[in-house]
Amino acid sequence: MQLLVTGGAGFIGANFIRHVMDRPEISRLVNLDCLTYAGHLENLHGLDVHPKYAFERVDLRDKAAVCRVVQAHGITHVVHLAAESHVDRSISGPGDFVHTNVVGTFHLLDACRGAWAEKYSGKKFLHASTDEVYGSLGASGAFTEDSPYAPNSPYSASKAAADMFVRAYRQTYGLPAIVTNCSNNFGPYQFPEKLIPVVIQAIIARRPIPIYGDGLQVRDWLHVRHRRAHRAAQPPPRRAPVRSRRRSRPAPRWRLAQAHHARRRPAGPRPALRD
Repeated sequence: MQLLVTGGAGFIGANFIRHVMDRPEISRLVNLDCLTYAGHLENLHGLDVHPKYAFERVDLRDKAAVCRVVQAHGITHVVHLAAESHVDRSISGPGDFVHTNVVGTFHLLDACRGAWAEKYSGKKFLHASTDEVYGSLGASGAFTEDSPYAPNSPYSASKAAADMFVRAYRQTYGLPAIVTNCSNNFGPYQFPEKLIPVVIQAIIARRPIPIYGDGLQVRDWLHVRHRRAHRAAQPPPRRAPVRSRRRSRPAPRWRLAQAHHARRRPAGPRPALRD
């Protein structure tokens, strides 16, 4: 197996690569990353000398470079993790999300279609999406693979569009592709702009904990070690082109902040919650 991981210098990608690097079925692992603000090769310290590992600093928006990587390394399996993923950034600058998440995914799909030339036996394309494509969760219930798409931000709209391209390539060209719609992740190497690192840093620094709006938005959280269950070696399921991944215990944002505060609270006055 020649495995291509996009976004491998990021939070989820680095954890995934560390988890699968020594699997015997992987003969080559290529990390494609353009090293934006959230991608750091330090997350993969020690793996740069691994005999199976190769790094390609390539932007998914550069179709020619993406095609070159897929062809040159004889890629047989893809785990597509690279994405612009911060909701606030998508509101202030939605264009970057369209170009990276939608156009970049199209470039990768087309590169694989061209390189594989409809010889799909032993090939697999896994696209990591988000449960935010389904919209907002109410006070109860959970998203499933059958939930209708209802994206509410430029970020989730861009991921929904990318999902549709993956579906279209599967239906039109027979590309062996899977979409996974995972809930929010946390764990080692996460960029500090995300909610859980923000809450922890505020508690440690004894600053008010920032909570968006009224804090009642329901979110589900999954540790990145569970997300690593995206197994590149698994054969693509014939009847399950879409997979949802969640922890099954969603909670409002304010409760998450309260729980972290209770576990990590230093001695002295309690920091306040604020919006």
